Amino acid sequence: MTQPVTLGGRPMMPPPGAPIEERLIARFRGHARRLFWSALVLVAVFGATAFFYDNLPSPFENWMLLAAAGAVVLLLVVIPFVVWMSKSVTVTTRRVILRRGVGARQRREMSHARGYTISVRRGPLQRLWGAGTITLSNGVDAPLRLVDIPHVTLVHETLADQIEVSQILAHRDAQSSGDGFGVD
Repeated sequence: MTQPVTLGGRPMMPPPGAPIEERLIARFRGHARRLFWSALVLVAVFGATAFFYDNLPSPFENWMLLAAAGAVVLLLVVIPFVVWMSKSVTVTTRRVILRRGVGARQRREMSHARGYTISVRRGPLQRLWGAGTITLSNGVDAPLRLVDIPHVTLVHETLADQIEVSQILAHRDAQSSGDGFGVD
């Protein structure tokens, strides 16, 4: 059996009926611009702590300054960073996987083979940064929202290509399986 010819740099398709292995295409998180204010707070807290250390008025002590700086860094820097790190999107050759959560993880998937519509929404700031929100809807399940995705046009094109390839492979395998719908 011969391999089909590829067009435009697409990967080689497996022969009909052969199992298709799942490959990782991309793994990404929301745009990091959400951490801008956290980074600014971190720099300001370190600058203020360095300035006021051993330079406080008499009722205050250095340990109070360090405790306050630690609390501010924990609340305004560490927690937003952990929340940002806890959300990830994985695109494979078979599906899109959205994971979120720190302790209890939530995972949602959408298969390319079932097909879905892709809608992209970009606000003015998202256009400035090249980001956007992608909504995937297959008409049956609840829509899958990928919020503030960097390089949104590239991700949109990749998802559209994966739907096309998956549906071509599913149709070809259905035709070659002899289910009565193919040509004898």
